[in-house]
Amino acid sequence: MSFVTNRRNTRRIMVGNVPVGGGAPVAVQSMTNTPTADVDATVSQIERLSSAGCEIIRVAVPDREAADAITAIKARISIPLIADIHFDHRLAIAAARAGADGLRINPGNIGNARKVKAVVDCAKDRGLAIRIGVNAGSLEKDILEKHNGVTADAMVESALRNVDLIKSFDFDQLKVSLKASDVARTVEAYRRLAAKTDLALHVGVTEAGSLYSGIVKSALGIGTLLAEGIGDTIRVSLTRDPVEEVRVGYEILKALGIRQRGPDIISCPTCGRCNIDLFNIVEEVEKALLTTASTIKIAIMGCVVNGPGEAREADIGIAGADGSGILFRRGKVVKKFPQEQLVEVLLEEVEAYERHNRKLED
Repeated sequence: MSFVTNRRNTRRIMVGNVPVGGGAPVAVQSMTNTPTADVDATVSQIERLSSAGCEIIRVAVPDREAADAITAIKARISIPLIADIHFDHRLAIAAARAGADGLRINPGNIGNARKVKAVVDCAKDRGLAIRIGVNAGSLEKDILEKHNGVTADAMVESALRNVDLIKSFDFDQLKVSLKASDVARTVEAYRRLAAKTDLALHVGVTEAGSLYSGIVKSALGIGTLLAEGIGDTIRVSLTRDPVEEVRVGYEILKALGIRQRGPDIISCPTCGRCNIDLFNIVEEVEKALLTTASTIKIAIMGCVVNGPGEAREADIGIAGADGSGILFRRGKVVKKFPQEQLVEVLLEEVEAYERHNRKLED
């Protein structure tokens, strides 16, 4: 079941081989936090992100060395790469020439119209898409003065001004983002922009924070917009390993019924009847299945008395207590085993489930 009312009909663009907008699946993005010039470290992180389901990756380009490194990085990865540019339009041009699949620029800090045109002309020659990335922290001075600070209307005005500028150069392969660190202003800005344009929108809450605050802000902000049909790509911002961003992104999509990727793991919150280390068991299973694309529903319960009944809709599950564990399918117990084998038995069952499904597909 999907919570989405009516998804916006947006203009489709391509980022590498990934379609964005126009009814394409909502794409999950992330950004590396390695020094881009360190090719080996950056490629290693992108490979982990790709295995976790990341579909478009963005890298920071703070200097020419980082821009030039894109050629070597692109040769070793399989997902589209976007170069993230601030302040220096020449870096955007260098990144495009090095093989980036798209550019993210903030026209509010990249310079005058002549410099923006140089970037646009280069993107046009190479068939690249551009994201206009408006951040609450870097709006144009005249817009800030007009609106008495950073407001949703100020962010929208900045975005539309820059959309009009870039379109004046006969370029329309655009998507837009409007990000603030607070949920209310971010959501309102996207709502107002969505009513004024059919461009694809990249959705996120910037500088969302550490794990807990970042997940809550992102789930509320991104989730609210997606439920209203707004958003063609998403990025969850966390002060963590970016693989966690991808994981949270898919959980948001999954909870809304928009996209299904990876296991749906349900587990009991524990109570006085639980006498196994359920917290670590769940974490161990989640990590082991992080790159699993199968949409299997898994239950991990801390009570052999009520566990199977409470999780009867799960495809498979485990529960343990008093030194023994049980494996169940659809709420029915299929075997018992020593409690210390809980994780091992569950992962073996997941593997068997996937093998069976692959045979059916073949």
